Amino acid sequence: MRLPSKEEVRRVRERFPAGCRVELISMGPDPYSKLKKGDRGTVSSVDDIGTVFVNWDCGSGLGMVYGEDEIRRLEVKTSSMMGETRFQHGSSKERPVT
Repeated sequence: MRLPSKEEVRRVRERFPAGCRVELISMGPDPYSKLKKGDRGTVSSVDDIGTVFVNWDCGSGLGMVYGEDEIRRLEVKTSSMMGETRFQHGSSKERPVT
């Protein structure tokens, strides 16, 4: 596993700030995790090696490892008709893991 540069970590932190919503696209092998593609959660932080820590809606607190796992940021769209907020997929895959 290659560690990300400071610039790569900076970009990950910009793309996945604390509080943003994400969706799991894929993750490396983890026999203890029950996360599956499509699970959603809220970013809590990004550490100095680019791991994106997520509080998953299913109750897990697993971090997404740079270079191994793939998540997508969900964009918030507000409907003016009913004043409701919906989470929709971003337009492209986001990889804190390249």
